[in-house]
Amino acid sequence: MRGHNLSAWAIDHRPLILFFMLLVLAAGSFAYVNLGREEDPPFAVNTMVVSAAWPGATLVDTMNELTNTIEEKLEETPYLDVLKSYTTPGKTLIYVQLLDSTPPSAIPNAWYEVRKKVSDIETQLPDGTVGPFFNDEYGDVFGIVYGITFDGFTWRQARDFAETAKAAFLSAPDTGKVEIYGDQEEKIYLTFSPEQLAAIGVRLDQVMNAIAEQNAVTPAGIITTPNEDILIDVSGALVDTDSLKAINLYIQGKFYNLQQLAQITRGVVDPPTKMFQVDGKPAIGIGISMRAGGNNLTFGKEIAAVAAELQQNYPIGIDLVQVSDQPEIVKEAISGFTSALFEAIVIVLVVSFVSLGIRAGLVVALSIPMVLAIVFLFLYSVDISLQRISLGALVIALGLLVDDAMITVESMVSRIEAGDSKPAAGSYAYTSVAFPMLTGTIVTMSGFLPIGLARSSVGQYTFSLFAVIAVALTVSWFVAVLFSPVIGVTVLPAKITAKHGGQGRLMKAFISVLTVCMRQRYVTVAVTLILFVLSLYGQGFLQRQFFPASDRTELMITMILPANASILATQTEVDRVEAVIKGDPDVVGYSAYVGGGAIRFYLPLDVQGDNLFVAQIVVVNKDLEARARVEEKLVNAIAAMDGFTGRVSRLELGPPVGWPIQYRVTGNSIDEARSYAQQIGEVLRNSGEAMTVNYDWSEKTKAVRIMVNQDRARQLGLSSESIAQQLYAIHNGAVATQLRDSIYLIDVVARATNTDRLSLETLRNLQLNLPDGQSVPLIEVASIDYALDEAYVWRRDRKPTVTVQADPAPGLEPTTVFNRLRSQIDAIGAKMPPGAFIEEGGTVEKSGQSTSSVMAQMPLMAAVVLIVLMIQLQSFSRLALVLSVAPLGFIGVVATLLLTRTPFGFIALLGVVALTGMIIRNSVILVDRIEYNHAQGLPTWDAVLEATEHRLRPILLTASAAILGMIPIMSDVFWGPMAYAIAGGLAGATLLTLLFLPALYVIWFRIKPPPRDYVPQHLAAQSVAAASLAEAASP
Repeated sequence: MRGHNLSAWAIDHRPLILFFMLLVLAAGSFAYVNLGREEDPPFAVNTMVVSAAWPGATLVDTMNELTNTIEEKLEETPYLDVLKSYTTPGKTLIYVQLLDSTPPSAIPNAWYEVRKKVSDIETQLPDGTVGPFFNDEYGDVFGIVYGITFDGFTWRQARDFAETAKAAFLSAPDTGKVEIYGDQEEKIYLTFSPEQLAAIGVRLDQVMNAIAEQNAVTPAGIITTPNEDILIDVSGALVDTDSLKAINLYIQGKFYNLQQLAQITRGVVDPPTKMFQVDGKPAIGIGISMRAGGNNLTFGKEIAAVAAELQQNYPIGIDLVQVSDQPEIVKEAISGFTSALFEAIVIVLVVSFVSLGIRAGLVVALSIPMVLAIVFLFLYSVDISLQRISLGALVIALGLLVDDAMITVESMVSRIEAGDSKPAAGSYAYTSVAFPMLTGTIVTMSGFLPIGLARSSVGQYTFSLFAVIAVALTVSWFVAVLFSPVIGVTVLPAKITAKHGGQGRLMKAFISVLTVCMRQRYVTVAVTLILFVLSLYGQGFLQRQFFPASDRTELMITMILPANASILATQTEVDRVEAVIKGDPDVVGYSAYVGGGAIRFYLPLDVQGDNLFVAQIVVVNKDLEARARVEEKLVNAIAAMDGFTGRVSRLELGPPVGWPIQYRVTGNSIDEARSYAQQIGEVLRNSGEAMTVNYDWSEKTKAVRIMVNQDRARQLGLSSESIAQQLYAIHNGAVATQLRDSIYLIDVVARATNTDRLSLETLRNLQLNLPDGQSVPLIEVASIDYALDEAYVWRRDRKPTVTVQADPAPGLEPTTVFNRLRSQIDAIGAKMPPGAFIEEGGTVEKSGQSTSSVMAQMPLMAAVVLIVLMIQLQSFSRLALVLSVAPLGFIGVVATLLLTRTPFGFIALLGVVALTGMIIRNSVILVDRIEYNHAQGLPTWDAVLEATEHRLRPILLTASAAILGMIPIMSDVFWGPMAYAIAGGLAGATLLTLLFLPALYVIWFRIKPPPRDYVPQHLAAQSVAAASLAEAASP
């Protein structure tokens, strides 16, 4: 009915439609300009860190009384996947990791439950526990990082400049957070000699108490008069080192100037805490994050302007060096994808103009900006930014969204050729092809449905792929039935002469091949099935991949020393590695994090915890070629170094994995877990398949045990507690008070001289203060034993777990290594006792979780496709025929990936899943035409031949647009595998749709081939028309 004909309504209201078209273009342009720009789409980091300290506790006591108590309560956390704990003597870190399928909206409540549950058991924690503390901002990204170097200035002066910079950066409108790190806090050290204090009869606690009492902040009251309140202030506050030097202590009837008892020095913390350096120079780091919903490009300009103003006001010697610039990377990425998008548009337009002609091609060309404008409006309204996934999805969608416009304009052209007016032709296009187009659109969209509904971090990461393509395809249908007819009526000529010159050479050749395939139908089907079986066999030769490495120019060097290494030892090794790249022309700059991992300057970064024996160096290279050269240089250099485990890696794409090869070995005891882990490590080393084999859990480290003679200690007025406190003060230092200096609180730390605190040999003769002012050597009340203890313990779900970690050997993917070594690893697992087991982690685990989340949605996709197809076809036989072609696209996928040596990664898998809908759409078009021919009275054989010939052009056109539209992203490291998979699979499936499906149709419906000299009715009619045309043209 005309009343329900959208195309007819649009043509009748052409001015209104044209107005809306212009409005859409304007609104879309506005949306595009104001869309957020990001490097990667956001995804929830489902990890929270709970930490607590119990100073003085042994590792075993900390693990049993502190870690275990908190872990037991945390097991009640909703959506909990796993608890991972890292326990050191006196400290615990517990990583609460939620299920990958946890809805992002449920995460805040889960973190609330964590806080509540742990707070409920605070009274059950050991006395003296500090904390617990909670960090639920583990996933914050500080995309812009600066380092302040300060040649000729002190750490305190540099910190003042850093605080000024922090305040300035926070004033930028798009700034979220600013963090300062790598700063070495100021300390005032009172360095004393235990022997000297003992000789004059002064106890350290007397000195510390006297200093603290003078510097105490205690209210002295307020005098209230009838007119005013007057504050009473008592002098004595310590403001600098001079005020400390002026202190005279009255102890046991005598005055002692503090300088008589200790050397007073002001400097930075010793030994250093976590350090940061830029290009080998000490620096203070400033990490800046963007507010939620901000535009990275605008954010970058704001911060750059602030930094330029700061640098202009800084004195010579203070330099603000940018070491990470995510906005610039986003700008380059957006520019690259925008170029790819325009290239795809040009390719699609060329296909349209060449195949349809100038005017008909113009209808398709004008439809593209309409669809893109509405897509940009959608993205703007739902706050999806332009980033790696959404822009790639636009390129992929481009080859699909022109299908409906092509079909519409072809239908209009055919009716104008038949003599219809342009409005009538536009109206006919709706009645004849709108519903089949809608069916095809829904089926194609369904191919991306599992991606959009996948409940995992990867599903969140790739969601915009589904969102963009689904909206683009939906919009393309509406554009095809509303805007394209109006454009067609405007630009198409009123009369088009039909061409009756018979078939061209290519068409005749195709008909000949098709006829042979239909006559030799069993051979055609058999060959197709053989090719399918070969593709299943051939996929075994494809290397598996989760996500490829990033195409950013950075390299990450991770260094892990023995667990007892000091931060100074770590610094020494960092200096050795930095010497390799210093002055390298391929290197733009480098920054080092000593005593822990890098700040999260990139969302998919696998963040390392803070440990004195860990360091990371971020090397920024000129380009990707330079990165490859520097990587090879570093790998070779580090392999020749000993003293640490070094890994050179590229940044990851997608949710972070860390070491790609991981085996988690859980045992009933620490020794059992370590023993089996070492066996796995030997398998990896001896296989030649892996490199940089290491463990997340080091060997035992040296420990000194003070075995107190309790009776003798009590006799002298000592206890284990007082002995421990004195030893701690001597070796590590005890805070006596805090000096208040501007906005800083500076600890005043009393500790022994280097000779007394840094030598094991002097430990025996250390003098312990007695309550009566006398002293006694440590060996008078205790013996000293030496032992090997665990430096730390990793537990997973409250059981000791050692993780064996490695990189694959060059040229291999991690999954390949897992597959090749699985039998050997399983043999080790078979020997393990009950309660002990091995789990595969790394890439295999993450890929399996992600793939499962996609496959879990396949039944829904199948249901949608089946329902839509059944509505369209209304026949089980025709439904089976259409579906039979869908899996055959795998033939082209495997062949293409093997020929191009492209790994079959997760993104390629998504392409294969999406390919299903594209293939089914073409099959529906062909089967629908066959049934139409039946209804027109054509013999069955003729109906199949004519339908295939008639649908050849639209199928080839739409397939060509989709395949050629992939070319701009085939070279992209992220999208390349999917582009090759879709292009190869669709090319193969298109050929099979045109040859295999007709042959199968003939078998399925038992159609008997006619005699070989039989001429189908539609071909005979074409021959007659051609002859008549030739006769009319002759003189």
